[in-house]
Amino acid sequence: MNLLALETSTEYCSVALSLGGALTARCALVGQKHSELLMPMLDDVLCEAGVRLVQLDGIAFGSGPGSFTGVRIACGVTQGLALGANLPIVGICTLLALAEASGQDKVVAALDARMGEIYHAVYEKRDGRWVTVVEPNLCKAEDAPQVAGAGWFGVGSGFSVGSFLTASPPGGGGLLAARYAGQLAGVDASAIPQAAAIARLAAPLFAAGHGVDAALATPFYLRDKVALTTQERAARSAQPA
Repeated sequence: MNLLALETSTEYCSVALSLGGALTARCALVGQKHSELLMPMLDDVLCEAGVRLVQLDGIAFGSGPGSFTGVRIACGVTQGLALGANLPIVGICTLLALAEASGQDKVVAALDARMGEIYHAVYEKRDGRWVTVVEPNLCKAEDAPQVAGAGWFGVGSGFSVGSFLTASPPGGGGLLAARYAGQLAGVDASAIPQAAAIARLAAPLFAAGHGVDAALATPFYLRDKVALTTQERAARSAQPA
């Protein structure tokens, strides 16, 4: 199975090429320059491997949630490349990609959604396959859905939300770690969704024939609002800390 994967839902841009399971990947902190740097990164991994798009079996992308602009870039570029090369596509949830990249079996995945909220989901690997314990959702860190038991590992920038507040535990992890006090075996708030993890997750889906037509590429937003109004910002500022 030969696949191309791309991920642009955060301030990082990453691409990965999987040839028979052997991965070549690139990842860089690009800020808001995904649209400028994504195609050169894709060309780089393809040229290094001496492979053309038409020789691949499919293209996978991080479908979100994450930055609205970043998610749209990944979706649009995937759609354009796949249409041109007549390839199927698969969208992978960025929160699941966080879990896959963590190397852990019990994962609370969270990304900073701004506006005082997080994108959140909980996964557990059973018999080598990920099971969704809590579906992807948008919530405040302090109101995140509860999970049963201990031994969970927290990953993603959602664990940095509220890290400056007194409610944050001494070991770090912000309000979300406080929410799961006593249940977390560790936290990596610097973890990001990466294309290599997306490629690994997408491979069995393509192999099972679950790739879809490029025209069906769809972003997964969770939120349909990107900013607070002036009145909403003023009301939030007036609330007691």
